[in-house]
Amino acid sequence: GSSLSNYLLNKGHKIVVGDLHFNNITKKKENKNSLFLFKSDLTKEKNIQRFINFGIKNLGSIDVFLHCSYPKTNDWGMPLDKLKKTSLDKNLANQLGSTIIFSKHLIKYFIKKRSGNLIFFSSIYGFSSPNFEDYNNKIYSNVEYGAIKSGVISITRYFAKLYKKKGLRVNCISPGGIEDNQEKLFIRNYKKRCNSKGLLKSNDINGLVKFLINEESKHINGQNIIIDDGWSL
Repeated sequence: GSSLSNYLLNKGHKIVVGDLHFNNITKKKENKNSLFLFKSDLTKEKNIQRFINFGIKNLGSIDVFLHCSYPKTNDWGMPLDKLKKTSLDKNLANQLGSTIIFSKHLIKYFIKKRSGNLIFFSSIYGFSSPNFEDYNNKIYSNVEYGAIKSGVISITRYFAKLYKKKGLRVNCISPGGIEDNQEKLFIRNYKKRCNSKGLLKSNDINGLVKFLINEESKHINGQNIIIDDGWSL
């Protein structure tokens, strides 16, 4: 999210960013009229509605919405034998559930406006199972992550089809693994399955986002676009 925000600001876009923390995004004098920060817990519906209204107020109109929220509980990532139902319920609700609620309010606004571009973020694990042999006891892929990400791909297609001919576009980006201080063994194993680079940097996604928000992609709708350096081949 922070990588995309900084990229879009540098390209001259006016943006509103919603989160509880803004560690890598800074409000500066030179971007005071193009960057607006909304600090809130966006897993709650009342805050989602307030966030959208905040965006409309400061931008005048919302043309594109990038949904890359990733709220996790403190015990996120437990192995299956240690997974608690209370934690599972909360993560499913906060990640996939809040994505659907976001969509409800955004789509209502976009339909009234008769135009809108909604872009979700999923993962290669949303359509493919992990290569478990690449992992060890310290790093692994939990089952709820794939379930949530496959759900994001599903709602992308659902909304694109349900609201066709309403001036609305809904697409999804599924990145491969992103560099995040993983262990060297995992990095090597992962790269063997890729074309050249292996794990991506967060800014490797920016060009694809630029394409999807521009007019050149106006006939792309309901698609899950994969950017993974050939991992899924």
